[in-house]
Amino acid sequence: METLKHIFIINPAAGKRDNTNTAAAGISAVAKRMGLDYEILTTERRHHAVELVQQKAREYGERPIRFYACGGDGTLNEVAAGAAGQEHVSITNYPIGSGNDFIKLFGADGAAFLDLERLIGGQDVELDYILSDCGICLNIFSVGVDARIADGMQKYKRIPVLGGTAAYNISTVENLIKGLHQPYGVEIDGKSYNGEYTLVLAGNGRFYGGGANPVPEADPTDGLLDVLLVDELNLLKAAKVIGGYKAGRHRSFPQYITCLRAKELTIYHQKGKDMTVNLDGEIVHTARTTLRVAEDKLHFTVPQGVSLLPPRVVE
Repeated sequence: METLKHIFIINPAAGKRDNTNTAAAGISAVAKRMGLDYEILTTERRHHAVELVQQKAREYGERPIRFYACGGDGTLNEVAAGAAGQEHVSITNYPIGSGNDFIKLFGADGAAFLDLERLIGGQDVELDYILSDCGICLNIFSVGVDARIADGMQKYKRIPVLGGTAAYNISTVENLIKGLHQPYGVEIDGKSYNGEYTLVLAGNGRFYGGGANPVPEADPTDGLLDVLLVDELNLLKAAKVIGGYKAGRHRSFPQYITCLRAKELTIYHQKGKDMTVNLDGEIVHTARTTLRVAEDKLHFTVPQGVSLLPPRVVE
């Protein structure tokens, strides 16, 4: 059997500053010490990591390859998109970006993934992923106010005097003024759940948005999506419900939050308008989308001594 090829894909745009040189030097030092056959590549634009993974997978034929997404959740999403459906390819996350929510599935905020020797010497687990009309998703797929706030936050972050917190707060106020809910059509495994919703979420993973844990019972190995339908909320209700939602206490609010498990769902705006869709922190605009659990699995490498945290129910 051919030896494993290790390919590190660094995203210079990940994190608060460009750490490409520092990251590359650290990777090279460890890789040489461990005697790896490795390459280091750098992305040059959005979605470039998808192209690099596909290119290298073709170049090396059936040789086993592991791609290291050196960045945050967005970089990991792109690497996963390039690797999907390729049996000889595995992926992992070397989390040098600013958002690293997916690997919190493996405990301690994913800190073990920063130990490069443990990560290189790790083992593969097979994980589900989401296929959609908008792209693939490893972690959280959502439509609604959370996605709109994230979208607006990016707009305000471009203003030099505004930091991340200020941009988030301004985008939140803007969306409160516009209104929290929208008329969505939702079809879940063939059953309709049309209504006015504040947000619709489908979780393969459990964490997003820098700490929210809305579906702590989600299991990325069970072939199912954990779906939350958050009903129409006014400002008074939102202040009470959203905190519980973020903490995974949706069972405390059955009058506002419906929890389901599904293999496939379709979401569309009942007035034909474009919706703001979040896929692992990436924003897409579309009037209708269908998503499902992929039939195949992704081979995901976890550090030595690390395993998937068991699902839990929060009352």
